[in-house]
Amino acid sequence: MRKIILIPVLFASAWIGAQAQPVSEKEAILIPIRLLFEGMHQGDSSTVHRVFYNQVTLATITKDKNGKPIIRHELSVDAFLKAIGTPHTEKYNEETWGEKILVDGNFAQVWMNYAFYLGNKFSHCGVDAFHLFKNSTGTWQIFHLADTRQQEGCQVPKEIQERFK
Repeated sequence: MRKIILIPVLFASAWIGAQAQPVSEKEAILIPIRLLFEGMHQGDSSTVHRVFYNQVTLATITKDKNGKPIIRHELSVDAFLKAIGTPHTEKYNEETWGEKILVDGNFAQVWMNYAFYLGNKFSHCGVDAFHLFKNSTGTWQIFHLADTRQQEGCQVPKEIQERFK
């Protein structure tokens, strides 16, 4: 597994198509996802807002208090952006691995495992599933994000666990 260091300026330049070297289509698809996580980490809701298409759905697959599976659409994009941009003491750290990318023309799907940390404290893990749209300017944008969440049974790679000790 390789850890990619996120540099906002680098991704911002790639985002607007001004990069010096061309990136592969799969790398271009990952740019808005990496910007999402970097924006979350920095508490920068404007960066996060830019990666989303103008109509976005957010969903979490989880269980109710009786243990039955449910889909929650508990956050609107506006509420999500407010949560990101509201000052908080602990940084949001979402570490990912094992991404799988599927592409058909202007549609892409990315599936990846994640572990979410508040500061250095483990919160939960699961899978992120992104649907992205390549708009008329050639920019990939997220139009759907679904995730699963669990606090036990997580198989977070050791190198990620070590970074948060």
